[in-house]
Amino acid sequence: MDATQQAVTLALAVAVGASVVLGAVAQRRVHDVEDFVVAGRRLPLALAAPTLLATWYGAGTLLVATDAVRAEGLRAAALDPLGAGACLLLAGLFLARPLWEARLTTLPDLFARAWGPRAERLGAALMVPGYLGWVAAQLTALAGVLALYLDLPLSYGILAVGVVGVGYTLAGGMWAVALTDAVQVVVLALGVTWLTGTVLSTLGGGDAAAGLARVWAETPADRRAVIPADAVGVWMAAFAAGALGNLPGQDLTQRLFSARSAGTAQAACFLAGGAYLVLGVGPLLLGLSADLVAPGHAEQAVLPLLAGLLLDPWAAAILVVTVAMAVLSTLDSALLAPAAVIARNLGPADAPDGLARVRRAVVGVGAASVGLAWLGEDAYALLEASYEVTMVSLLVPLIAAVSGRAGSEGACLAGMASGTTLWAVHLVLGLDGLGGTAIPVGLGCTACAAAVHAGWSRGAT
Repeated sequence: MDATQQAVTLALAVAVGASVVLGAVAQRRVHDVEDFVVAGRRLPLALAAPTLLATWYGAGTLLVATDAVRAEGLRAAALDPLGAGACLLLAGLFLARPLWEARLTTLPDLFARAWGPRAERLGAALMVPGYLGWVAAQLTALAGVLALYLDLPLSYGILAVGVVGVGYTLAGGMWAVALTDAVQVVVLALGVTWLTGTVLSTLGGGDAAAGLARVWAETPADRRAVIPADAVGVWMAAFAAGALGNLPGQDLTQRLFSARSAGTAQAACFLAGGAYLVLGVGPLLLGLSADLVAPGHAEQAVLPLLAGLLLDPWAAAILVVTVAMAVLSTLDSALLAPAAVIARNLGPADAPDGLARVRRAVVGVGAASVGLAWLGEDAYALLEASYEVTMVSLLVPLIAAVSGRAGSEGACLAGMASGTTLWAVHLVLGLDGLGGTAIPVGLGCTACAAAVHAGWSRGAT
């Protein structure tokens, strides 16, 4: 084992050990299902804001976004971090207070209250599958980093990451998620800031400000454009998927339910959204800097490339821990959210809401996601893409219920079904625009779902 492997192994052992300890500490706070799923509705702002930030700031931001920006320029920031950051701000403006005041445990509970059990079950069934692909993507991303630095076979790495993530989520539920997220976000923020500063200082001959000026000056104008003039529709589709598609997610709303007050939930959204946009600048700069630091290495992922060229063994270990913390902070969210929905909204109507049932669901989601990741990217890419289905099927009923314009049960079911079916047809046919037009599929299907919901409600009256 060389010096880099030794440093990475030690740093990871410390980080994982700390996460497990925090999970054990959190377990003391868990006495019932409400404690496990929504932290007893007692999260202070100091925990609510970090866990909201950690919901999506993970492998996608650090690994995927950097590579996309290197390939396409700043237009690739539409989905992440711009869309995801905007989603948190929108949630603070429109959803945090009414959802907290509704005293819900899962988002399908809102549908049950507004329209009954059929809407609850359909909403839950549409919500869960996309999380499996999302968890599988996180497992594969971190396992790939472990394979690079520790020569750990990918399949073993996937299993190891899955066991750690399931382990501390299983121990303390939302309390464990919130506590570990708070620590992981601090490590993540410091790591991203430090790595970005190192790269810019290298390009600026020891002066990070000069390096930033060089990156901006040497990046072609079309790659500096955040909204591309030649592809506004494509950009809007990606931005909408991040900003609107995430709003009806259990992972987001569960954190709102967990805050100790409506004001805390709202403030946490604003703080997390602002922090997301600020921290998102680092990966964007790394993506723009990659070709200046190492021209001619377009086939290599940005973060491992920069680490190999610029970092000593301990610095590389800090990078790996940063990535690991980002992935784990997203992974626990992605495990607990669908598990809560499965246990509460998809089981038998008369089944008791016991801790054992929710914990079994966490294990089931983890096991299914590990299996999906083992099957390979082709197997889970379709499920990962289905995350957009939450926008086309659940955004309209969420807005209708929160705004007090719920309409009839038939309108809700018809809106969900029409948006989902239309989206699925476009996915199968491989169409990039609604009906082959320039209208983004996600936005178009959501608009159709809204029209069906409104029309059905009007007809019913």
